[in-house]
Amino acid sequence: MDFAFTSQDDAFRAEARGWLAAHADGTQDRRTWERTLGKAGWIGLGWSQEGYGNRAATLTQQVAWAEEYARSPAPPRSGHIGENLLAPTLLAHGTEEQKARFLPPIAAGEELWCQGYSEPGAGSDLAGVRTAAVREPDGTHYRITGQKIWTSLAHEADWCFVLARTEPGSRRHHGLTFLLVPMDQPGRVEVRPIRQLTGTSEFNEVFFDGARARVEHVVGAEGGGWRVAMGLLGFERGVSTLAQQIGFAQELGKVVETAVATGAVHDPVVRDRLVRQWAELRVMRWNALRTLGGSADAGASSVAKLLWAGWHQRLGELAMRVRGAAAAVGPVEWSAAAPYELDVAQHLFLFSRADTIYGGSDQIQRTIIAERVLGLPREPKGRQGAK
Repeated sequence: MDFAFTSQDDAFRAEARGWLAAHADGTQDRRTWERTLGKAGWIGLGWSQEGYGNRAATLTQQVAWAEEYARSPAPPRSGHIGENLLAPTLLAHGTEEQKARFLPPIAAGEELWCQGYSEPGAGSDLAGVRTAAVREPDGTHYRITGQKIWTSLAHEADWCFVLARTEPGSRRHHGLTFLLVPMDQPGRVEVRPIRQLTGTSEFNEVFFDGARARVEHVVGAEGGGWRVAMGLLGFERGVSTLAQQIGFAQELGKVVETAVATGAVHDPVVRDRLVRQWAELRVMRWNALRTLGGSADAGASSVAKLLWAGWHQRLGELAMRVRGAAAAVGPVEWSAAAPYELDVAQHLFLFSRADTIYGGSDQIQRTIIAERVLGLPREPKGRQGAK
């Protein structure tokens, strides 16, 4: 394998672990915490070779930081979309002016981002977006009209990168443009939280009613948004995948503890499923390391999504099974203001129902693997999807 940790990586990991132990207690306001991370140089690791960012770090050191962060009591990141998705996209496709304008505030934790991709009727089918952007007569701005959905952290974000259709009458991946849009446009940008099965609202609907984006904030070129959007999705399955697996391991550990406490561990079927979950998690780690080591093929990100989405959903089901009948019981006290509170196992089960849908459904991932890796005939498209 090409990907391996060195003694320098171990020292970097120890530094990261020590800093997190001293500063992260899980109670910080998330926006303040982003600034704390930026001031200490923990955002934008590795960007220094491009002239941006806070701290030099190899790929293995970036993995070490992500894993230690996942193990710490630090709050969930509000800036990860800007840091892990937009920033590498700008480094690959942005102009020097765009890099100079947007990368420093991301690295400082000062500006937060959200992702304007999915739409009603065009979730996993990204090429079906209908949000339109029309250039104003003076040529300085676009006006954007449309709706995005399942937009994580839109209620906190300062900016949104939006995939919009700038060529009227264009179809599929033609005529799309990648735009950087400020969220602080009262009357032009509206954010509505989406309440989920868990009772929480991590996702949002975003409505654009003539929202403005500057022409110089087009990434790539007008009509070249599909190439930029596909490049960004490649970054989505990077270092963060290994950190995600640390969280999965912690969840699996709690399920094992519950199985022991309830006696479910004595059921041979449950024991088999616990061992299988552990083994599959190890496989996912080695596959992720193989991908980062440069040995992956074009469908590696789709394979990774299929692996973890199904695994996590099965873990949620197993978490409920080891609880027994108690898993179906809610809190004793109930009110209209707070209809229900979920314990860890219940939240895992309900939230993971969406794992095989968001971020590209299982069906879409299998189609990508079939067509781009195995070379199978393309799936027939209906009349509406014809080019």
